[in-house]
Amino acid sequence: MDRYNTLSDFLKEFYIPTYVLSQEAEEEEEEEALPTFQPPASPVLVFINSKSGGQLGGELILTYRSLLNHNQVFDLGQETPDKVLRRIYLNLERLKDDDFARKIREKLKIIVAGGDGTAGWLLGVVCDLKLSHPPPIATVPLGTGNNLPFAFGWGKKNPGTDRNAVESFLDQVLKAKEMKIDNWHILMRMKTPKEGGSCDPVAPLELPHSLHAFHRVSPTDELNKEGCHTFRGGFWNYFSLGMDAQISYAFHSERKLHPEKFKNQLVNQSTYVKLGCTQGWFCASLFHPASRNIAQLAKVNIATRNGHWHDLHIPHSIRSIVCLNLPSFSGGLNPWGTPNPRKQRDRGLTPPFVDDGLIEVVGFRNAWHGLVLLAPNGNGTRLAQANRIRFEFHKGATDHTFMRMDGEPWKQPLPLDDETVMVEISHLGQVNMLATHDCRSRSVFDPLTPRHQDGAEEYDDYEDESVAEGEEFRKFGAADTFKIPDEVDISQLS
Repeated sequence: MDRYNTLSDFLKEFYIPTYVLSQEAEEEEEEEALPTFQPPASPVLVFINSKSGGQLGGELILTYRSLLNHNQVFDLGQETPDKVLRRIYLNLERLKDDDFARKIREKLKIIVAGGDGTAGWLLGVVCDLKLSHPPPIATVPLGTGNNLPFAFGWGKKNPGTDRNAVESFLDQVLKAKEMKIDNWHILMRMKTPKEGGSCDPVAPLELPHSLHAFHRVSPTDELNKEGCHTFRGGFWNYFSLGMDAQISYAFHSERKLHPEKFKNQLVNQSTYVKLGCTQGWFCASLFHPASRNIAQLAKVNIATRNGHWHDLHIPHSIRSIVCLNLPSFSGGLNPWGTPNPRKQRDRGLTPPFVDDGLIEVVGFRNAWHGLVLLAPNGNGTRLAQANRIRFEFHKGATDHTFMRMDGEPWKQPLPLDDETVMVEISHLGQVNMLATHDCRSRSVFDPLTPRHQDGAEEYDDYEDESVAEGEEFRKFGAADTFKIPDEVDISQLS
């Protein structure tokens, strides 16, 4: 900010005129003067979850709207991001011959303020739009875990909401670098129960934004099987199954019943630990039924990038399994760590890069095992790195389990008479993030990061072939309401 003569000059680097945002707004404000300044260096669209962070979300909206054009700041409680981006990108296409609007389209960035679930919602929408040059995304930590912001250098504590705090964050956005991270598609399928209750996921508040039921699209759609419930979605940080998801579910259920007790991040985190005790997570061997251990619950298979599937051995003591994309879990911990050169050589393991097409699979026995992560070089049980992972639930093993995706938990009923319940995770392209230059996330393509050690595999020639599969493997379902008129070629929107 020091190089700007006035605060007004600085804020112009982010300002988007109303006529660029909406054709309707332009018609309503016909007398709005055309911009007389240079196109902004870092034009931003700001999406804020007003329900996140207690009262902080609402306060942030007021501050951003006081500093920028209020029309470029959106309350996710009032308008969904797919509708907003539909309107803006259609208007940008209409203004493709306008030099000022074209430069905004080329430099456009997104700021999203909320929890990890809110950030995942925006990432899913941007991925589903299939833009040729999707805008990179910066995340403001406004939730409890804040793993996504922490992984990319934006911190994990809830931010200040005054003008100085927002101006400081905008300055970081201006200086930030772009990083690509892997997208992960999740598909869940089970037979429709012959009798009894529904097997739809049960969430304490609502389902993760990117997880949606879908129906048969066409008779030739091989993913949409008749007589089955099929769900699909996506995640960018992690998917977990088992005891840790159960604790998270209890936390969100308690917050739903007593929202007045969850206005402070520190209080939220201490409540989370207390629930871990009351749910038996610290004494899982005594209070947690053996039938809920991962090995008793499901068979796990993994596939490498060459498509070869094989069984993954899960120790019987493992009660929680985490499929991790970023080096940040449970408030900034790194369950994978960095394998030493011997393990990298003997087991073919690598450091946890965020763009190598591999997901890290880690197991935990109980909460005490999780506390190992607080020690230097601590890590969970490293099970595998995979390009795909499939859970096949044993028939009659249990009538429900708990799952969590990017901070959002749900209770998953399971039909006892079905031997085909399946959850499959697969790599699905990449998305652009904004990161500070000292962030903890590492790219396999970063010249400052060692890409391989002691014979580890080179990744430069890797191309993901999973994108070529069915239509549903190319969408997350986060932007189902996003419709582009047939006459507009969305691949040309950037």
